[in-house]
Amino acid sequence: MIGPEILQRAYHHMCLAQHMADTYEQHRSVCKYVHSTSRGHEAIQLALAYHLDAADFVSPYYRDESLLLGLGFTPLELMLQLLAKRDDPFTGGREYYAHPNSRGNNKPTIIHQSSATGMQAIPTTGLAQGVKYKEQHLPGTLKKTENGQLPVVVCSMGDASVNEGEVSEAFQFAVLHQLPILYLVQDNQWGISTRAEESRVADAWTYAGAFPGMERLRINGSDFEESYIVLEQVLDTIRKERRPFLVQATVPLLGHHTSGVRKEFYRTEEDLAEASKSDPRLIVRGKLRRKGISELTLSEIEKQAQQEIVTAFQQAIESPEPDPAKVAEFVFVPTPVLEERGLRTPGLRDKIMMVDAALLAIREIMETCPEAIFYGEDVGRRLGGVFREAVTLAEQFGTHRVFNTAIQEAYIIGSTVGLSAVGLKPIVEVQFGDYIYPGLNQLVSEIAKSCYLSCGRFPVQTLIRVPVGAYGGGGPYHSGSVESMLLSIKGIKVVYPSNAADMKGLMKAAFLDPNPVVMLEHKGLYWSKVPGTESARMEEPSRDYILPLGKAAIALPAFALRVEEGDSCCVITYGMGVYWAKAAAAALPGQVEVLDLRCLYPLDEEMVYATVKKHGKCLVLTEEQQNNSFAEALAGRIAYNCFKWLDAPVEVMGALNLPAVPLNLGLENAMLPTPEKLRQRLENLLTK
Repeated sequence: MIGPEILQRAYHHMCLAQHMADTYEQHRSVCKYVHSTSRGHEAIQLALAYHLDAADFVSPYYRDESLLLGLGFTPLELMLQLLAKRDDPFTGGREYYAHPNSRGNNKPTIIHQSSATGMQAIPTTGLAQGVKYKEQHLPGTLKKTENGQLPVVVCSMGDASVNEGEVSEAFQFAVLHQLPILYLVQDNQWGISTRAEESRVADAWTYAGAFPGMERLRINGSDFEESYIVLEQVLDTIRKERRPFLVQATVPLLGHHTSGVRKEFYRTEEDLAEASKSDPRLIVRGKLRRKGISELTLSEIEKQAQQEIVTAFQQAIESPEPDPAKVAEFVFVPTPVLEERGLRTPGLRDKIMMVDAALLAIREIMETCPEAIFYGEDVGRRLGGVFREAVTLAEQFGTHRVFNTAIQEAYIIGSTVGLSAVGLKPIVEVQFGDYIYPGLNQLVSEIAKSCYLSCGRFPVQTLIRVPVGAYGGGGPYHSGSVESMLLSIKGIKVVYPSNAADMKGLMKAAFLDPNPVVMLEHKGLYWSKVPGTESARMEEPSRDYILPLGKAAIALPAFALRVEEGDSCCVITYGMGVYWAKAAAAALPGQVEVLDLRCLYPLDEEMVYATVKKHGKCLVLTEEQQNNSFAEALAGRIAYNCFKWLDAPVEVMGALNLPAVPLNLGLENAMLPTPEKLRQRLENLLTK
């Protein structure tokens, strides 16, 4: 049993939620942006909120406005987001209603999460992964609750979201590593207009039974008292025993799915009448009356809530709109690496391969940064990565810092959101570029948008390593180039080194960058086995060598006399293209200048344009299939910005426009650019 004061507090919050929903409905022309309300879900949400501490972490979903009220956010703060106003405390008018993020303010930490159904499960499990890591290995950095208990992590979801495959990846990792997380599933039996019996063979409780070690409960989520007592017990157990739970709370959906998908579109009057019998507000009201709380007292609570909503809504309406001039703020937060530092060629050192440069860079990072961890498929002890670039790291730093994951690209990528939010600095690996696609939802929906939609509060500091490229008969699923796809994602940086020195310097800078960086590493350059790539081996730079992102370099200069005579051209390229271009240029002495981009975003446009203007003739070279590629887009920008200086149209050379790289070596060679094919193109370009 719980006392009447807690019930009265809950009733007040439920009245606020009721009047908020009614107000939004009465002013539909004002509340023009899509939104959902918590009507029917109030009891379970408030019960959770009342048990959370400022040391905890919680990821609400888009129907959790009552949870936010219970955590102490005011109706005005929520309404400012509803109306996309400048003073929306979460996203400055950029994000939907009940899409919070919060750090500090004596409330639990709330990372930004998207509206993509179920996608918050992986980032939030990453939070729990980070909490456990700090608890065990960096205990002095982990904040505890007011009474000295360990923090918990809560992931709130709707029942339909459990059908998403990424939820299973989160469950798998949480159980395997026994993480301190509660998955709270609010089951209202609806997935927009789809009933549960149409869309699932098992509810969340049954589904979670397939993960041994996940303790699970079913509760009546419309009963505040039951919800309060059960969640108190569950959270206390997680605080003490550090293991995952799933609680499935049955609740009615009393409002619309969203303001745009209205209940009358697909629900009958009989269905709505049946659901209203489980209205949490009326259940609490009845319990208060039975506990002796007078009708007058309840009426005062209701009137007070109504007036609070009227006042807050008027304030929200009158609040200023965002400044359009600031729309481009917070895409990234500033990086500390702005200048090249350290010795690139310190002397008296052996030349190293690119694969060794990667190993050395990660080793030096982990030696100096205890928050750095490295994980992915097969990168841990025994193998050290399929390219052996992480061999010995687990032996040196332990399996808690360098470890294998299951084949879970979504988890590998998305978990970095939560880890970054707790102050860890993850380096992760996707085994091949062709395997990145299962992780795109996390990369696009969660990682890339987090900084922008949290107004810089939650940038995701992660380094994602991706071996790419074709050579030696790798075939259609181990040879892909994915840069154009990645560069279409705004909010991430993309690096592409072509030699060992750049590999080491760029990896250090990418690690120190507080924003998400994807590092593309051509596996054909790892060991310089491809003829003509021997110069990818370079003297190992000094330990403190750092190469800032966004700085291109001349890989091969043209002769000054050739330039003066107007008998030169430039090749703008990166990765393996650098070596194709240098080989082709050998047959055209002094006539070809090769510019290695090194970083595709941010792009060194200043150096690109200066190089093109110097020569007047340009070819952009890529390994990707040419049509609709980054190379073609870059050629368009060059043509626009350098038009006055061009003596010929900007040309592009890439792979043939085929769906995949074929396995046969002869077919692979026929598809890709080669030095000979490039030489012919350059000879023709020079005659124009």
